[in-house]
Amino acid sequence: MTSASFHPAAGPARRTVVAAAGAAGLTAVLAACGGSDEDASGGGAASSGAPSEEAGGGDGGGGTELAATADIPEGGGMVFADQKVVVTQPSAGEFKAFSATCTHQGCAVKSVSDGVINCPCHNSNFSITDGSVRSGPAPKPLPAVRITVNGDSIQLAG
Repeated sequence: MTSASFHPAAGPARRTVVAAAGAAGLTAVLAACGGSDEDASGGGAASSGAPSEEAGGGDGGGGTELAATADIPEGGGMVFADQKVVVTQPSAGEFKAFSATCTHQGCAVKSVSDGVINCPCHNSNFSITDGSVRSGPAPKPLPAVRITVNGDSIQLAG
């Protein structure tokens, strides 16, 4: 019998292709969270716009409207799956935004209740105030996302 020699075919190895696809996906996510450092003027209501604008990781888009301020419950929040963002209102008139991608294994957070942002995959919970880990296996806080509050409109910072 002859022994066949298994030599890799010309072209990239499967690991290289998978790693490149993963890197491309990560780049897309980071591009959505990163952007210019340009300051959005006209931050709207005095105390509600300023803290959120100082949060890091702005969106490079043109200010996508997420919700009306009245839609975000005080002491709670709302997940915007399409934009991969969760917006919270820790106290009256104070709005924060964080990435909706769990820092444990990249699952999407699904809900906000009892003052925490919940990831259903492995039960990680994050603070609605600063995105810090409250419980679960997540190793890092949710990254802040820049938003602006103009009147009663909450928008991704542009």
